[in-house]
Amino acid sequence: MLLKVANLSKQAYYYAVKHLLDKDIKDQFYEDLILNIFEENYQKYGVLRITDALNAKLLSWKLPKINHKRVERIMKKLSIQARPKQRKYISFKGDFGKKCNNLLLDKNLLADKSLYVYKRNFETSGPYQKLGTDITMFIMPFGKLYLSPIIDFHTREILAYNLSKRPNYKQIERMFSELIKKHGNKIKGAVLHSDQGWQYQMDKYHKQIIKLEMKQSMSRKGNCLDNSPTENFFGRMKEEMFYGKEHLYKDMDSLIKAIVKYIEYYNDIRIINKFHMSPVAYKTKILASQSL
Repeated sequence: MLLKVANLSKQAYYYAVKHLLDKDIKDQFYEDLILNIFEENYQKYGVLRITDALNAKLLSWKLPKINHKRVERIMKKLSIQARPKQRKYISFKGDFGKKCNNLLLDKNLLADKSLYVYKRNFETSGPYQKLGTDITMFIMPFGKLYLSPIIDFHTREILAYNLSKRPNYKQIERMFSELIKKHGNKIKGAVLHSDQGWQYQMDKYHKQIIKLEMKQSMSRKGNCLDNSPTENFFGRMKEEMFYGKEHLYKDMDSLIKAIVKYIEYYNDIRIINKFHMSPVAYKTKILASQSL
């Protein structure tokens, strides 16, 4: 009777029931994987990154890929989504040392030749060409912690970093020591860009850049967008492992361990949408193709 009312044949009815059940079973399989990926990645992966991470797992198991639209539907069903970004330690203390030009600006003459305009240029063709550095601060009841990294603008990899309870020049020296230890002569000829912070105006800093055969570059005064790849990393990192999670860190040691763990995760695991893989995996792929 019901089939007649619905104008549906028995064959069509049983086919639909069978495949609806199949869909639920398949969705349950994907739901568990998606939830695991979401939690493992600081609840910060959106649809595209979860799709990439999920497809990497499926590929390793020789299973078919899943479409991002299906991932989006399942995420809505599970009521999960990447937490939105919130939006600093300011190292600028005035003009007291040596400053230099912004090497990441292109000077262009307008078509009517009436005016020159400057456009930021972060474009690279390979690793170790343009690097960025800056310092960010983590404020907690038990004290302040300062992070000073060097970031490769091509791969987004954190090449070296240092954590310190005080933002003094020794922190910069330790950061450079790690950079040399890990990357050696690969950094020769690279542009190292920073803001106009007091550390980067010091004569020691200029001499170190020259010693490493690098080129120093500085943002224009009061223009944080001139170093936006570095600023973007700081914002992303704090959103994913710090903001809203401050209660997890009971002392300085636990905060330091969490930052070290996050940077390892960021370099080796966290998917960059542009590359569909992590920074280190992307660099490895590039270097492997260059050696062929």
